[in-house]
Amino acid sequence: MTPLIFVVCAYLIGSVSFAVLMSKAFGLADPRSYGSGNPGATNVLRSGKKAAAALTLIGDAAKGWLAVFLAIQFAPHDAPRLMIVALVALAVFLGHVFPIFLKFKGGKGVATALGVLLAISLWMGLFVLFTWLLVAVVFRYSSLAALVAAIMAPIFAMLIHLRPELVLATAIMSMLLIWRHKGNIQNLMTGKESKIGGKKAEPQSE
Repeated sequence: MTPLIFVVCAYLIGSVSFAVLMSKAFGLADPRSYGSGNPGATNVLRSGKKAAAALTLIGDAAKGWLAVFLAIQFAPHDAPRLMIVALVALAVFLGHVFPIFLKFKGGKGVATALGVLLAISLWMGLFVLFTWLLVAVVFRYSSLAALVAAIMAPIFAMLIHLRPELVLATAIMSMLLIWRHKGNIQNLMTGKESKIGGKKAEPQSE
């Protein structure tokens, strides 16, 4: 397989929306039609179906992990393997954020990014997950936890001495994830962001 095929396949894998699939499987409304309109696990949770939200979260993370794992295992030996892995990591993330199957209007990419990082480096993925959990528990803002984790991800990548290609891919994903949370940043600054477990649901949550 040529590097281009790996990248295209990764993008198509990322474009599969588990929020939409799980909503259909559980007989729920399309997640794009209520709440934030974001096809992600948190918006699916607003339907009241925790199982659907959990499966959405797992599915979105798994597709990120799978695409990178396949690139690591099967990228041709006569090609720049790490560059292919880095491009695949970005492609599957971009597939989730800009899915071709949903007219390029996808989720924010937190779960998919986590899956990608776990595949690139288990330790980096765990460090990022711990960061998210710590911030979420202390401050009870899912969006703030995602933003802090995104900022820390490339730092962790450098601390564990990942190759430059993978550090760059991690940094680009982090910047895109922060950009996707621009509405949440504004809500946090104005005190309008809803907390985890809060009754009020703001339209910018992940």
